[in-house]
Amino acid sequence: MAATNLRDRVVVVTGGARGIGAATASAFVRAGAKVAIGDVDVELAERTAAEVGCWWGRVDVTDRASISCFLDSLTGAVGEIDVLVNNAGIMPVTPLVDETAESIQRQLAINVAGVIYGTQLAVERMGPRGFGHVVNVASAAGRMGFGGVSTYSATKFAVAGFTEAIALESAATGIAFTTVYPGMVRTELSAGLADHWLMRTCAPEAVAAAVVDAVRRRRRSVYVPRRLGPLTTVYGLLPASGRAAVMGLLGADHQMLDGDGDIRRSYESRVSRASAT
Repeated sequence: MAATNLRDRVVVVTGGARGIGAATASAFVRAGAKVAIGDVDVELAERTAAEVGCWWGRVDVTDRASISCFLDSLTGAVGEIDVLVNNAGIMPVTPLVDETAESIQRQLAINVAGVIYGTQLAVERMGPRGFGHVVNVASAAGRMGFGGVSTYSATKFAVAGFTEAIALESAATGIAFTTVYPGMVRTELSAGLADHWLMRTCAPEAVAAAVVDAVRRRRRSVYVPRRLGPLTTVYGLLPASGRAAVMGLLGADHQMLDGDGDIRRSYESRVSRASAT
């Protein structure tokens, strides 16, 4: 299959004001696309859009009507959507027994419902044209469970399963779907967390480059860094006892909880005041 030409394609990135979202928007702009970022942090979104050279708008991914209004508004400003990158997400770190109901509900609303709403509304607009691409950002924690982020891991497993199902459901529409599985990325979401000899952090630009390449080549799954692909495949073939033993040896049962508490509290305080990042 020939690579997709991204010049003048309309690309929308949610959670685009910072981190992976901002890096992805910048990468698509450099590839010649017309880019729009959506975020609830309007001040930062405006600054990021000015720096990147793209259009911006406010969107709350927990509210389907907000996403629909955002997509409608950019149709007039930029054009009909060709690519949607569902990137908005949050990651509180806490033992499950200590996690509040609000934290659980907020993660489900942003990390899962936001992806489903965005995908549904994008498919609705792309379907009649017989062309489009939806990129859903999951996580390595959507293939391997990590202690301290049980709810987050559950939401990313959900994103992976959802994307697999909608790709199957939409096979005849001409719309492509990609699930992205980043490891630890140097963004605010992972601030204060310790690095790991196996899961070393990578730059958000590395994830952005992988997303652009995935859209060009219509790849179904992307791992960043690439070694996570075979690693998670082998991990998935192990029996439950083997997986538990491996993760225990790697320190994955406690590593997330060993981070800098003050830095994490600063991040979590911010996201608790917002609907999405």
